[in-house]
Amino acid sequence: MNIRSIWARIKAHPLTRVGPGLVTGVADDDPSGIVTYSQAGAQFGLNMLWTMPIAYPLMSAIQLLCARIGRVTGRGLAANIKTTFPSAVLFCLVFLLLIANVLNIAADIAAMGEVAELVTGINWHIMTAFFVMLTLALQILVPYHRYVFFLRWLTLSLLAYAAVLFTVHVPWGEVLWSTLFPRFSFNPEAAAVIVGIFGTTISPYLFFWQASQEVEEMKGHHQVDLLSENSATIKSELRRMKWDTWSGMLYSNVAAYCIILATAVTLHVAGINDINTASQAASALKPLAGNFAYLLFSLGILGVGLMGVPVLAGSAAYALSEVFGWPASLEATPSHAARFYAVIALSVIGALVIQYSPISPMKALFWSAVINGVVAVPLMVAILILASKASVMGPHTAGKILLFLGWFATALMAFAAILMFLG
Repeated sequence: MNIRSIWARIKAHPLTRVGPGLVTGVADDDPSGIVTYSQAGAQFGLNMLWTMPIAYPLMSAIQLLCARIGRVTGRGLAANIKTTFPSAVLFCLVFLLLIANVLNIAADIAAMGEVAELVTGINWHIMTAFFVMLTLALQILVPYHRYVFFLRWLTLSLLAYAAVLFTVHVPWGEVLWSTLFPRFSFNPEAAAVIVGIFGTTISPYLFFWQASQEVEEMKGHHQVDLLSENSATIKSELRRMKWDTWSGMLYSNVAAYCIILATAVTLHVAGINDINTASQAASALKPLAGNFAYLLFSLGILGVGLMGVPVLAGSAAYALSEVFGWPASLEATPSHAARFYAVIALSVIGALVIQYSPISPMKALFWSAVINGVVAVPLMVAILILASKASVMGPHTAGKILLFLGWFATALMAFAAILMFLG
């Protein structure tokens, strides 16, 4: 079998035909998210596993609403907010999103650099710069239809966390019981971890990314918005989005569940209860679970980081471009969407500069979480209003169950944000 036939088989694989839901879901488990899930497992053992089954339908509902808004209207989330809400609301939300994303990228690339140093022995600053240049080159120089092909294959990196569970002893009976009936005291420490889990699982940058990617997919397939489509196409597209989003978020949440479980049955059991960085989580696994588990965990961090950083930078670029009416597409060349690509470049390079500043990656991650907590609630309210307005969605407004889950998720995030500030 020659290389050409192998490449043809790869391009024909079903994985290359899935929609934005899978990429969005995997990007949610970025290196900073892995730190949060690892800390939950290390600190509370099996008793934080319940958060993932709760988060799954709520996260899926919000992401599906964002996907529907993008595909039905043919415009991104910021563009729809711009036409419905006061300019001050839009500017405030997008400005805070941009700051939070840069800080989040800083934490992510620092984690990737540190883990790469553990694996290769090369200085983490050098590895961080390498990952920054790699992600920028992919986004700016490679057309979207080719770039997203590689992103979809990178989603397989999350399987590393399921594979880790085959290298360690897992008491499955206790796992099931603890998932359904957790035992812990609801104190400030537990509240902080729960807030962190829901905050990193339901994240504003994912809202903008998925809506914009539906628009990219629509244009890439030479389609029009659903307000202008025939009934057969409308039904097919709504069904496709539903399947794509729910399955993508399931994959993401199962992976997060596996991370919590892997660290619970290794680090927590060994009395290691405090994890502050992704590299610390990976290196702590080595003497407990062996070199193979350590390598799998490390490669998973690098794989999802290569997905998470472009999504963070891209979501900010889409949002800001829609605010000012700039051309915005990863399919466009840099000469045709110069300001869009400039936002991507400045976001990632700004995050790289933070590595050489007095701001620690963990401090950047903390402030990113705070800002995301501020942005998430009003943004989710805006999404729910948009999805239920006939003037925006025409006859394709969201159903009652989807809206109920969305409002419940919003109330939960509001409660989490209050707890965060009280803490």
